[in-house]
Amino acid sequence: MQKILVSACLLGEKVRYDGGDCRQGGLLEQLQREGRIIALCPEVAGGLPIPRPAAEIIDGDADAVLRGNNRVQRENGADVTDAFVEGAEKALALCIKHKVQIAVLKEGSPSCGVTRVNDGTFCKHKVSGTGVTTKLLQRHAIAVFSEEQLSHALQALTELEFVQ
Repeated sequence: MQKILVSACLLGEKVRYDGGDCRQGGLLEQLQREGRIIALCPEVAGGLPIPRPAAEIIDGDADAVLRGNNRVQRENGADVTDAFVEGAEKALALCIKHKVQIAVLKEGSPSCGVTRVNDGTFCKHKVSGTGVTTKLLQRHAIAVFSEEQLSHALQALTELEFVQ
C-alpha cells in the first residue's frame, strides 16, 4: 500500500505559525482511515515553536535557499533558514524510509507551497514559487500536490498502485 506524506495542518493538527490548522476533510480523512498518511509539519520538525512569528522566503526563491544562496526570515529580519532546511530534510528522510512517492502539502506556505509563496516582503503578496520542503522533495522525484490539487494526487496514487 502506497503511503502519502501530508502537511499535518491539513489533517487538523494545530501546527501552523498562528497555532491554527487548515483541516481538509473528505479524501484526506479517507486516506488517513486507510492508514496511508504520514503526517508532518516541516517547520515544527525543524525545531520551530507553535505559535511562531511568520516567516517568508526572500524573493520566494526556495531553490536558492537549498543551494545556500538565499534565506528564510521573519519580519524582524531573524534568519530561520536552518530550521526550514532541517524540516525539509526530515520530510525527505520520512519519504525515503516509507518509500513515499506522493506528497500533499499546504499551498502558500514557505515550507510547503506548491505553486505560490509570499514574496518575502511581508505584504501578503504571492508569487509563483515553491516552499523549501516542496522543492527538496521535487528534487528527489517525489510528486508534490497542494490541497487544491487533491483529485490530481488521488489520480497519481491510483496510477502508482496500478503499476505496482
